[in-house]
Amino acid sequence: MSTSASSAPATSTFAVTRRVDAVSDADREAILADPGFGLSFTDHMVAIDWTSGEGWHDARVQPYGPLLLDPAASVLHYGQEIFEGVKAYRHADGSIWTFRPERNGARLQRSAHRLALPELPIELFVDSLREIVAIDGAWVPSAPETSLYLRPFMIANESFLGVRPSQRVAYYVIASPAGAYFQGGVTAVSIWLSTEYARAGRGGTGAAKCGGNYAASLLPQSEAYEHGCAQVLFLDSENGNRIEELGGMNLFLVKADGTLVTPEINGSILEGVTRDSLITLAKARGLKVEERPVTVDEWREGVADGSIVEAFACGTAAVITPIAELKSAEFTLTMPDVEDRLAMSLRQELTDIQYGRIPDVHGWLVRLDAAASAEAPAGA
Repeated sequence: MSTSASSAPATSTFAVTRRVDAVSDADREAILADPGFGLSFTDHMVAIDWTSGEGWHDARVQPYGPLLLDPAASVLHYGQEIFEGVKAYRHADGSIWTFRPERNGARLQRSAHRLALPELPIELFVDSLREIVAIDGAWVPSAPETSLYLRPFMIANESFLGVRPSQRVAYYVIASPAGAYFQGGVTAVSIWLSTEYARAGRGGTGAAKCGGNYAASLLPQSEAYEHGCAQVLFLDSENGNRIEELGGMNLFLVKADGTLVTPEINGSILEGVTRDSLITLAKARGLKVEERPVTVDEWREGVADGSIVEAFACGTAAVITPIAELKSAEFTLTMPDVEDRLAMSLRQELTDIQYGRIPDVHGWLVRLDAAASAEAPAGA
């Protein structure tokens, strides 16, 4: 069965069915005043169907609500599921933008290929984001550091029991207003080094954004919480000494000379959009970036001799999270107290671009609201 993006023509015409009992303006504003993260959802959702015979079809916007799944649906038994995480930002002039959505669309395609799911055309992926914002744009908050988190996902929903790719699939986009990730300002966190569990293996699904990877991280994440840590860091499954990534974030080390070091994309690390953007921003500043294997010993020795001065994690939700210490069953590595962190400077630059506060010289912003064809502004 072919599952390529070209296996069927895509359509960008979405039928719209509005929710009759939409959340009132007053209730919505109360939610936006303190949205948290992933707790409340907008009035509508996007849905597109796929079958092996028809390809992608029946694109629509419908009221947000429960999905009707047969108990034998393939996703429930064989885990054919992938997802993405994208944010919509309200700029000072009220317009709504997103950040590098084509990169998320391309990653969704790579994830789909690895999970034997059909590849959604990138244009249709971006159109699906525009559709949810077109109908639920009022849900995009305007307070500092807030956004509308968009969750595109794909599930296999053919009803059968048998180990083969599903011949029926559904793609959805739901949206949830998100508050500032760090209440009261960005703070450095402690992370736990997992030596018993691995996130991914050679030839596995580590480079795909699929639910199974995150399910496998929950037990070691709980172990991290038990040791007072906010996140868990995984090592490679072959040698058990090379740094891979955190449960849901990529990792960077910063040398004393300003060089950034990050584990190379090797087939078991998720290729983060934030990671790639930070590499571009660092290089634009004239900084050296090394993408290569990195061991725990190198990190420990670098802190000991003063050649490594910072460590931080990055991802869509938090953007950048400074790391204060690395804990394990055998040691605790405390990072030096740096007054002017490169991590925070990069974080400020990236978020300034995302919120339209400085010029987008890289062409990363895509407008999602009514003036979707407009170019990114020179700065708000």
